[in-house]
Amino acid sequence: MNVIIKFFQDGGFWMYPILVAGIVGGAFAVERFIKLKLLERANRKSWEELHPVLVSGDFERAREMVEGDDSAVAQLLSMGLEVQGTVRRRDDIEIAMEEAMMEITPQLQARTIYISMFANISTLLGLLGTIIGLISAFEAVANANPAEKSAMLSSSIAMAMNTTAFGLMAAIPLLICYNMVSSKTAAIVGSLEMISVKMLKLVTTLTKRSYQQKATQENESVEPKGDDPLIPEPAQATT
Repeated sequence: MNVIIKFFQDGGFWMYPILVAGIVGGAFAVERFIKLKLLERANRKSWEELHPVLVSGDFERAREMVEGDDSAVAQLLSMGLEVQGTVRRRDDIEIAMEEAMMEITPQLQARTIYISMFANISTLLGLLGTIIGLISAFEAVANANPAEKSAMLSSSIAMAMNTTAFGLMAAIPLLICYNMVSSKTAAIVGSLEMISVKMLKLVTTLTKRSYQQKATQENESVEPKGDDPLIPEPAQATT
């Protein structure tokens, strides 16, 4: 402990800004880790509850379930289910879910950039402290006794380098945290995109099945219109 205290004191004034930058960056990293972990858990729980309901085709119940859910999965599916209840075009549902993803992604990435920013600030403050320390050291030995110049200069340079070392000690963990947070964010975004694809596939499959069943009951052949599998061709009138 005494060695650490002496190391910090020898670095001079610039050790304090580096310490502040490291603490603030660490606080952002902890906040992001906790937020993303809780969000990941909420997403998994929501999808496990909603998936069986979607598979069964009970979209009305699914809409009710996502209303009181604040998870990212619920936000994503609520947009798709809202459009699914009013239109039958697959493209419209897909566009609605893409818009939801555009709203959700910035929320997931919020404040992550600050971790990298404070890592860079810590490094730059360390270099600045070292340069200023070296300038002061050379000025101090300029008028010193020639016999003592070498010892004084070596001691001053060693003290000045403390700020660079401390800046790197603060920056390296922050950069590791930044990459870990970015990786977890990308994984969550990827899982949401996969859920979006599964949702569209379920809607398409269930809608086509519904039309096929209706056609079988009425003894009519209902063919899809154009390239959109969700819009049936109207039945031809018989005379």
